[in-house]
Amino acid sequence: MHTAHFLLSSPRLDTLPPLGLPEIAFVGRSNAGKSTAINTLTQQKRLAFASKTPGRTQHINLFGVGKGQVDDAVLADLPGYGYAAVPREAKLRWQRVMGNYLMTREQLSGVVLMCDPRLGMTELDEVLLEVIRPRVEQGLNFLVLLTKADKLTRAEANKALSIARLQAGGGEVRLFSALKKQGVDEAAEIIWRWTHPDVG
Repeated sequence: MHTAHFLLSSPRLDTLPPLGLPEIAFVGRSNAGKSTAINTLTQQKRLAFASKTPGRTQHINLFGVGKGQVDDAVLADLPGYGYAAVPREAKLRWQRVMGNYLMTREQLSGVVLMCDPRLGMTELDEVLLEVIRPRVEQGLNFLVLLTKADKLTRAEANKALSIARLQAGGGEVRLFSALKKQGVDEAAEIIWRWTHPDVG
């Protein structure tokens, strides 16, 4: 994944070209560590813009991944949701764009939901789960990454995993820490498997 590079950014679904490659969408609350996780997984510091101001990602950002400068998969960084300082109209617009993308994007191969286990899944996370559940039941890959796992004790981590597994509706759940590089290789391997189902 370290070959990842920026492809394009779009505020709307109708301007997002069908690239014909398997796409992995990263979703989550504005402060769940989405951009940081993408940067960590791709071993790049500034690929996805990790702002100190939550809610800054207002477009769907696509990044190409592949060997020898030939892309064979795409990472999609979707707008974070739920940050109070963002105007309500903008929130609703983002939610519509995200909902349409998650329900209708044909090349979507998997969804990675970033969740801070200290806060648990919020109402907005639950809404997102409802949106993608029909596609997950039809075979869409789904992974919940419990971010900032280095801040949890072992008991808290085990409890968070148990709760998230119940909520994930058949999806996989992993602990993840960008700071301590915990779960990074495992998450990268899962995503590689999703985008290369015919290999191995």
